[in-house]
Amino acid sequence: MSTVIQVTADVRGTLASFLESQSYTQLAVIVDENTKAFCYPLIKDVCPNHILVEIKSGEENKTLSTCEKIWQAMTDAAFDRKSMVLNLGGGVIGDMGGFCAAAYKRGIRFVNVPTTLLSQVDASVGGKLGIDFGAFKNHIGFFKTPEAVIISPEFFRTLPGRELRSGFAEVVKHALIADRKQWSELRSSSFESLDWLEVVPYSVKIKEGVVAEDPTEQGLRKILNFGHTIGHAVESHLLHTDRKVLHGEAVALGMICESYLSFKLGYLTAEELKEIEQHLDSFYPRIALEEGELEPVYSNCLQDKKNEGQIVYASLLEKIGQANYHQPLNKEMILDSLRYYLK
Repeated sequence: MSTVIQVTADVRGTLASFLESQSYTQLAVIVDENTKAFCYPLIKDVCPNHILVEIKSGEENKTLSTCEKIWQAMTDAAFDRKSMVLNLGGGVIGDMGGFCAAAYKRGIRFVNVPTTLLSQVDASVGGKLGIDFGAFKNHIGFFKTPEAVIISPEFFRTLPGRELRSGFAEVVKHALIADRKQWSELRSSSFESLDWLEVVPYSVKIKEGVVAEDPTEQGLRKILNFGHTIGHAVESHLLHTDRKVLHGEAVALGMICESYLSFKLGYLTAEELKEIEQHLDSFYPRIALEEGELEPVYSNCLQDKKNEGQIVYASLLEKIGQANYHQPLNKEMILDSLRYYLK
């Protein structure tokens, strides 16, 4: 089933129309303390007869124990298989709320209303659902598409500046893997001048096109993981420390490391590598790591979902605007890229 994706400047009106067009018995709106305070008031009165399920924000709460609380709330409200879930939040809520809906009574429908730039251009589109397990991100999950994704830049005014910039890393990634012209346009625009009603749907379109060709990540869809093999490993390493980084910040690190490896393997030119580094450095401060932390980061890479056997496979750049996938990385290459980044 294809997902209805709507980008709108009027989230209330668009959501009201969508809900009126649906047939369901009960509705659960899943929020965290932040989206409850800042985003829920924008849509509360267009969501008829619903229960509100509040969870704690943060990647550290994307766990099975949080899912149990969501399932318990739906069970207490006697939700049946004709019920529906509305995920109001960023990537954590979209991934976990969708996961809970897909598992509850073998699956009920859900709709995503992503409230962060990151979730609008990445997590809410494509049907990947999951929760973290131990130190490993999205280790347990499904592929299942939402009924609809309703996207609105209206929510951006509720975001801290750091969160908005974090999400921008995925916009940059989409340009690097699929559109040289868009990359040039992003480089020539200041962050403050970006028109989100143009940038967001364009980025979503790139991801949609890739996902349509490879819904369950058997081949081409793996290019969307550019920057994530090493980036996720660093993000997971820092997750349970007082040095937590945002997802986009870790992906920016990963894109520099994996661009460096693309250069070392003879794909990117030195000029292209420099171009990528300079642009990312203008948005994201370098993440500090000690030499002794590189081995644990490499160990996290061994748990990446694209791996086969004990071989780490990554997606690299053929050139700016074109990516490849299923590129084997050995330990020496990964550690070399991290040391390059830290220089």
